[in-house]
Amino acid sequence: MGGYTMRAAVLGIGVAMAALMAGSAMASQGAEPVGNDPVQKAMAGTGVANPQNAMSQTLNPASLTDVGDDLAIGLTLFSPLRGYTVTGPGFVAPGPTSGTVSSGDNMFLLPDAAYSRAINADTSWGAAFYGAGGDNTDYAGSIANGSCGGGTGVFCGGAAGVDLKQVFLTVGLAHKFGPVSVGVAPVFAAQQFSAGGLGVFAPFSLHPAALTDNGADYAYGVGARLGVIFHAAPNFRIGLDGTTPIKMSKFSKYAGLFANGGELDIPGDVSAGVSVDVSPAVTLSADYKHIFYSGVAAVSNSSQIPLPFGSNGGPGFGWADVDVFALGAEWRATKALTLRAGYAHNTNPIRSRDVTLNILAPGVVTDHFTAGFGYKVGDHSTVDFSAQFMPTSSTTGIEVSPAGANPGRNISLHMHQFELALGYSYRW
Repeated sequence: MGGYTMRAAVLGIGVAMAALMAGSAMASQGAEPVGNDPVQKAMAGTGVANPQNAMSQTLNPASLTDVGDDLAIGLTLFSPLRGYTVTGPGFVAPGPTSGTVSSGDNMFLLPDAAYSRAINADTSWGAAFYGAGGDNTDYAGSIANGSCGGGTGVFCGGAAGVDLKQVFLTVGLAHKFGPVSVGVAPVFAAQQFSAGGLGVFAPFSLHPAALTDNGADYAYGVGARLGVIFHAAPNFRIGLDGTTPIKMSKFSKYAGLFANGGELDIPGDVSAGVSVDVSPAVTLSADYKHIFYSGVAAVSNSSQIPLPFGSNGGPGFGWADVDVFALGAEWRATKALTLRAGYAHNTNPIRSRDVTLNILAPGVVTDHFTAGFGYKVGDHSTVDFSAQFMPTSSTTGIEVSPAGANPGRNISLHMHQFELALGYSYRW
């Protein structure tokens, strides 16, 4: 590749990074998306053992030895429709009566970009920018709340919600040892976070001035990804991938919200997959993934831990680890047209005991139906499209206000999602 084209690729990835930090979203598998580009998304996020293009390195860096010289860019329109319903008298809006409250801010644009390059017949390198996590809620400050004595908003503090953005840069190197490809990649992460409308919790925070309404704060960290693909037969591949937990710098502006003085690390995960070409035109893939939310205190600690918010070992959102099971199919219908479809199911990370605090992060979606296509334009270019539908899932539990548990009121978190993604790849 010439120097000009290389610079253009790097610039394009840099623009994608900036755009990702400007947007925000609620992801699907806990706080992670179903795939990182239209090809992966159309096949329900599978691809640990099925290298497709430069973005495949975000699922398994070992895929770099199979995708060749490739540039892939994409844009996703994501719509998470989320909120909660309360029954019986209680504290959170629209208290003290029953009713449903929905979050605003329901449309997000999320770009992705990746590049891969063969060094020789057995060794390749690549880089990718992408968003692979986040949470967002935006509840209006005008919501009536009779429990506040005339106040408004979900928690009597006016407009309420959180906005967490996570973006990643990975630079990987892979080498082929006969039928086995091994890849390794450092992962550089950046987070942006803000929270508002949580003043009612100030008496229960170790650092009440660093709890809410402090604008955007930033955190940075580094981890690593290791992957293997075994070409067991010409038409059968097995893939393994793992990402270390990423230790992030602390959110000092929110040291009174997150456990351990503002610590919000990014959990590690492990994945395994198989991919089989059942015919020259059809490929089937199956992946499993485990996300270790239990390794992040601010996420996994119960919201009912009897310690102040922000303290060491203090309350969190009570999320459990998530298991993901995904199936994907690809049919190369003609020389130009490829059709894709998939289904993924993940366990719900939110327990019923923690529904009150998770009004801010109702990541309860569990089922994902996906489809899409790729269309080759000329000898080098391909346009890819995907669509996803995630039907409504919910979690219900009793309200737990600052005054304690309220068995007379239930809170039911609910969410459903839609997503469209468009991508372009150029292979030399």
